[in-house]
Amino acid sequence: MEYRKIKAIISGGGTGGHIFPALSIAEKLREANPDNEILFVGAEGRMEMEKVPAAGYRIIGLPVAGLRRSLSISNLALPFKVLKSVRMAGKVLGSFRPDIAIGVGGYASAPLLWAASRRGIPTLIQEQNSFAGLANRILGKRAGCICTAYDGMERFFPADRIVLTGNPIRKDIVPADDGMRRAAMEFYGLDPQKRHIFIVGGSLGSRTLNRSVMGWIEAGCPGGEDVEIIWQCGKYYKAETDKFMEGHDRCRKPEIRHYSFIARMDLAYAAADVVVSRSGASSVSELCAAHKAVIFVPSPNVTEDHQTHNAMALVGKGAALMVTDAEAPEKLMKTACSLVHSPDRIASLEKNIAPLAMTDAAGAIVDNIYKLLG
Repeated sequence: MEYRKIKAIISGGGTGGHIFPALSIAEKLREANPDNEILFVGAEGRMEMEKVPAAGYRIIGLPVAGLRRSLSISNLALPFKVLKSVRMAGKVLGSFRPDIAIGVGGYASAPLLWAASRRGIPTLIQEQNSFAGLANRILGKRAGCICTAYDGMERFFPADRIVLTGNPIRKDIVPADDGMRRAAMEFYGLDPQKRHIFIVGGSLGSRTLNRSVMGWIEAGCPGGEDVEIIWQCGKYYKAETDKFMEGHDRCRKPEIRHYSFIARMDLAYAAADVVVSRSGASSVSELCAAHKAVIFVPSPNVTEDHQTHNAMALVGKGAALMVTDAEAPEKLMKTACSLVHSPDRIASLEKNIAPLAMTDAAGAIVDNIYKLLG
């Protein structure tokens, strides 16, 4: 396929699960044609306003915000923020004049794609989850192409516009070889003779996972005598976690290492015999690509309970285990320590998750961008 020069807007964000796929698509667009012009549109004050410029791309922020699940005075301002964001999105489109608008989910994608479709600009949606959110279900009626990561999405979108591509992931996430494992042990200062669990609650951290680990530590780390832990606690919980760890001398040793954010996810996955994770779409796709034995703890604080749907898509194929958020404080670390000492169960989970990996999703999405543009 010939990749002519195009101008593309990529919109969305809010969490790493939206930002990293968006950046992967941008990188593939640049690979397809180095002259392609790419503009990001995000939500003011969200993570993308920092991460996207750091990756070398221009971004414009909209004042849009999400609906709070609890009663909040901020919900009253939401309609005004949405209307203002739609007007701003229209001005951005008029100024940049893109050939296509791409939505990856998150607060900013809805007003941008809505404004683009109203102006006759081709739109493409990248739906990451197995249960589509309301905004994408509405936008999908007018989208020219919907790129999905799961089968059976015809219940949400027009069947003739669905393409199964998988979710774009960071290109360094691959199954670990012996060299990567040695590098991971050295990087994190781990003992290769011990068993290793990597606990990650998404890019912002997870209170449930953190409290589950803390409860396990307070109980004396049962089942963890020969286990080392890599623990991403999240920047919002780092001070609380630091204070907790200072009061538990045993855990100041190398057995448990906690971080606000893990930049070298490739090495964290390589070091881990077992991963404990939320089941956001990007996390699921990365774990498939890395061929890891995983215990999912779906977040209950997401629309349509989509993380449970994501996790069950793998659990039903014998490719993952799941512990509910409510059960986690009591069961999670007990389950993880049991699994990490069960090589046969680990091997079975790794074997079953490997065929679910779609490793060039960004390339497939770029191909469909160009097909949509003729």
